[in-house]
Amino acid sequence: MASHLSYGRVNLNILREAARKELREFLDKCAGSKAIVWDEYLTGPFGLIAQYSLLKEHEVEKMFTLKSGRLPSADVKNIIFFVRPRLELMDIIAENVFSEDKMHLSRDFHILFVPRRSMLCEQRLKELGVLGSFINIDEYILDLIPYDGDLLSMEYESAFRECYLENDQTSLYHTAKGLMTLQALYGTIPQIYGKGECARHVANMMLRMKREFAGSQNQILPVFDTLLLLDRNVDLLTPLATQLTYEGLIDEIYGITNGYVKLPPEKFAQKKQGEASKDLPTEPKKLQLNSAEELYAEIRDKNFNAVGAALSKKAKIISAAFEERHNAKTVGEIKQFVSQLPHMQAARSSLANHTSIAELIKDITTSEAFFDNLTVEQEFMTGVDTDKVNTYIEDCIAQKDPLIKILRLVCMQSVCNNGLKQKVLDHYKREILQTYGYEHMLTLNNLEKAGLLKPQMSSRNNYPTIRKTLKLWMEDANEQNPNDISYVYSGYAPLSIRLTQVLARPGWRSIEEVLKMLPGPHFEERQQLPAGLHKKRQQGENRTTLVFFLGGVSYAEIAALRFLSQMEDSGMEYIIATTKLLNGTTWIKSLMDRPESQAP
Repeated sequence: MASHLSYGRVNLNILREAARKELREFLDKCAGSKAIVWDEYLTGPFGLIAQYSLLKEHEVEKMFTLKSGRLPSADVKNIIFFVRPRLELMDIIAENVFSEDKMHLSRDFHILFVPRRSMLCEQRLKELGVLGSFINIDEYILDLIPYDGDLLSMEYESAFRECYLENDQTSLYHTAKGLMTLQALYGTIPQIYGKGECARHVANMMLRMKREFAGSQNQILPVFDTLLLLDRNVDLLTPLATQLTYEGLIDEIYGITNGYVKLPPEKFAQKKQGEASKDLPTEPKKLQLNSAEELYAEIRDKNFNAVGAALSKKAKIISAAFEERHNAKTVGEIKQFVSQLPHMQAARSSLANHTSIAELIKDITTSEAFFDNLTVEQEFMTGVDTDKVNTYIEDCIAQKDPLIKILRLVCMQSVCNNGLKQKVLDHYKREILQTYGYEHMLTLNNLEKAGLLKPQMSSRNNYPTIRKTLKLWMEDANEQNPNDISYVYSGYAPLSIRLTQVLARPGWRSIEEVLKMLPGPHFEERQQLPAGLHKKRQQGENRTTLVFFLGGVSYAEIAALRFLSQMEDSGMEYIIATTKLLNGTTWIKSLMDRPESQAP
């Protein structure tokens, strides 16, 4: 049992258990000893569903990473390939199979496609002459993966790029399928709201799938009251801004992948008295980050400026708990103290880890470079000088700062100005290409196509109107004891979360004009519930809304939604789902084209 998945209003362990059951059933189809060959990208997401112990129970003896050439030797009857449906992976699998055949080893081969089987891939295996070698070709539908008690992600890396650059709606189909799986487990969601083209597509596909399964109505009392589908391109600004929550900054600086972060090891070395420090560890320190850790659950969504005080308060509580041992006189009291020791020691080690992480982050956030960057971001968000070339950006280009930093700022200026004047845009493009290389022409092109960096088409800039109407900028945001979601960016309230907040109360009708200024349609759909499944709401009982971000969501936005869930008078609890957990850097990276990496 993953306890951190079942603490919230919605027990996400049910989803995890359903995924584990399917995995066990597939493994049992392949009787005898097994080796799994992993597509490396899948190991992280699978780790959240099933640990090695579960695989071992089903006779998995060896695990390898999918690489070209021959497979490492393993004395097993079955070899199972766990792969995404990608053509380039089929070529590697064919190589592996041929090398086994040459050794005259009689092995049974199986393929498990995640999340869907693909005719194209099977065709490629056929062309390569190995399709007949596979006994089982199956699919494992891993659409939504539970990351925490209120968070689901598909970890579909290229979803935004596919939707907005390649006009490929595969990820939207997977999203609709994932939502149908969710409804099969948690009941039909009676109300669907959405904003954006992709949201409209997903809602249409869901309604169509529901009609196709009309006969098999599920008799489950609905857990969710509302589903809100939001396109990422409705709010392009938020992921570009530097996140200022604890979890957001860990992701900005070190990157959180599948719930884990890798940190510089020297901060975590246990130095003993009198020992030389030459034997410092060289391997990065890998930590798991989720709400199973009490302290992390408490501080992750705080603005970083409030984390220091929370950590010192915790330190006082822990040392007071350890001091209790001097007061334990009777055997009973000593016994009670000893029984609490494991929990106290875990709390102490958790505190030490997070104090070290906070120190690492503080070194960066107190630097001049960080402050200068943040100042420019906040000027753009408040509409200061967004229509002319920014001298800070010019200086950064002249110093050859990382290209992604430059692109984030230029895109931010473009979004806050509803596009840049042609002269300003051309100037930036010329500076970037001359400094970083002309191969980035394709990247600039992609950013333009995605609407992030574009010429100003009309002289009217809607952003100031949107900012004022939705109160996207709050002066004097309270970082220590927040009273508004704007604390997650120290003043800027994420547009996506404001839309969610207004939908709950007073409703989108009150902001009809602003919604028209944002891209894509907005809509509302109702799904009929089978008789007798209408919820009788208790006095004071909260409603539950599933907010699905199509194209990705940042940790600061998640923190803002958690803040809304905890507000006394909100009457609403939010569960968050997304195609991908992202930050500005990973997002821009997914839109970059590197011809050098694509050269034959």
